[in-house]
Amino acid sequence: MPRSPAGLCGGTRGGWYPHRVNYAQLLFPDFSLIFFGYLVCRYTQLNRPLWEQVEALVYYLLFPVLLFHSIIKSPLDLSVASRLMAAGWATGLAGIALAYALPRLPVLGRHMPGPDHAASAQIAFRFNSFIGLAIADRLAGPQGLQLIAVLIGVCVPLFNVAAVWPMARHAQKGFAKELIRNPLIIATVLGLVCNLAGFRLPVWLEPTVTRLGAASLALGLMAAGAGMQIGALARAKTLAVSVLAIRHLITPMIAWVVARMLGLDATQTTMLLAFSALPTASSCYVLAARMGYDGAYVAGLVTLSTLLGVVSLPFALGVLRAL
Repeated sequence: MPRSPAGLCGGTRGGWYPHRVNYAQLLFPDFSLIFFGYLVCRYTQLNRPLWEQVEALVYYLLFPVLLFHSIIKSPLDLSVASRLMAAGWATGLAGIALAYALPRLPVLGRHMPGPDHAASAQIAFRFNSFIGLAIADRLAGPQGLQLIAVLIGVCVPLFNVAAVWPMARHAQKGFAKELIRNPLIIATVLGLVCNLAGFRLPVWLEPTVTRLGAASLALGLMAAGAGMQIGALARAKTLAVSVLAIRHLITPMIAWVVARMLGLDATQTTMLLAFSALPTASSCYVLAARMGYDGAYVAGLVTLSTLLGVVSLPFALGVLRAL
């Protein structure tokens, strides 16, 4: 799909007309890879144990390389990016507050089992970075990649703290080690420091790094599909509906309000809305299982969230962006 330089990369809010974009066509390649990963995992000998190794490769090597490269490839204007960073934090904090508040709601709170809520609260605000980077590239090319990388960079530390905290508190475990060893946080900090210091990759290294980044997107999307499972969602349905509603309906609306309040330009608004409507992180169930919670239940929520992304992304980018 051709990109319009005057639209997506323009500096005015009215420069891009969302109704001209076919979002079903735009998102089809990414969600078809997710579905393909699901089919390959379920119906071939390339089953779940293999995809666990693929997830590890993407999470610990390929994706940090893409994140680092996306941040350093173009000079970062902090005076411009600071509003987008603030918008990402404001939107994320709102989602975290809503997720944490669920057990305290007058009626709904009675249907929120403590351990399940501790493990599932992260579904409401964490995001699938693989899908985000793939969509950003389709929406706005290198500029979109850099903006979404900035959002990922400033939000990953906050969201990881918010995801681990309720589980650590409920299970009486520490969480500092989880944070300082996170490869996404390491890649983000290094990328921002190198960008501000003026470091650029040597020209001869660019093709290799670019291909590693491209591999991370394809494999990450397929790994998200390979991890999908529904069966464990028969219980705690109120909790499931609540966290998914926050992730896919309420958070995009909050992002739209925040973008208006902070006066983001057209491309920044588009990236913030896309970011706010992403499916939740596929690693949510890994984190929950590793900390001793019901990983199968959280995996079911991740699966539903991935499927709901087919609806929430067109809603954010097509409906809200047009307002």
